[in-house]
Amino acid sequence: MILLIIIGVILIIAGFSLKDNGNPLAKFSNPLRIIGFLVILLGLFSSMFKQIDAGKVGVKSLYGNVEPEVLNSGLHIINPLLEVTIFDIQTQNYTMSAIHGEGAQEGDDAIRVLSNDGLEVVIDLTVLYRVSSQEAPKILRGIGENYIDKIVRPVTRTRIRDNAVYYDAVALYSTKRNEFQHRIYQSIEQDFKKRGLILEQLLIRNINLPASVKASIESKINAEQDAQKMQFVLQKEKQEAERKRVEAQGIADYQRIISTNLTDKQLQYEQIKAQKELAASANTKIIFMNGKGNAPIMLSDK
Repeated sequence: MILLIIIGVILIIAGFSLKDNGNPLAKFSNPLRIIGFLVILLGLFSSMFKQIDAGKVGVKSLYGNVEPEVLNSGLHIINPLLEVTIFDIQTQNYTMSAIHGEGAQEGDDAIRVLSNDGLEVVIDLTVLYRVSSQEAPKILRGIGENYIDKIVRPVTRTRIRDNAVYYDAVALYSTKRNEFQHRIYQSIEQDFKKRGLILEQLLIRNINLPASVKASIESKINAEQDAQKMQFVLQKEKQEAERKRVEAQGIADYQRIISTNLTDKQLQYEQIKAQKELAASANTKIIFMNGKGNAPIMLSDK
């Protein structure tokens, strides 16, 4: 718009200059002035229409004075002299990582903090946030368009360092990780809200400990696993010993019952029954039995 107006003004001035000088090009004076006016009108007319894409809002300002109303997505007719600044209100992410190429900054951009026990812990983090559409004029007025470097990055890194001192390194790495993440989420959310930003989620991607601490943790975990394994073996042996005890008790009870109730006549009767079954077999023809105090008895199927 400004460029078209400037071109139009130049054409009008040139038209008047040619007419005043009375040179042979004076015949182009009127056409140049007409074209200049048309270019100015075209610039003004084109600047009256402003399209805002989906997921964005426009903030209007006139000579540095920011207006409180925002332009939502769609086509709008505005004052040609207004300047419209576009803000993205969709979810954005900002990653700080030790791995090259993963973070928003080049190189190692992980957050290094000191834990409660004085150890350095390296944290990889991703912040999911968005601009509040109603607060966009406030952001433009108080912060500007570069709210990422002015607010998102420094606030996040500062709050993580402030809250890490309440935990020791091993707790951050294991048992207190979720508590730490929730704590820094609450503190960062409050700071963002004051400045027109909405914190959606805070993701701790990785927590790296010093090598000596890692070795100590791994040794402790291995010892706990060995203890659990030995406890399982002992429990299994106890169950096996209990099974054998019950089995022995059952055998002893059986023998006691048999020795108490079984008589000689009953034993003789059972013996005769068994040998009669053998005599009826195809492979057994004759069986000799010695009855107690009697002559041998012969059974045959012939």
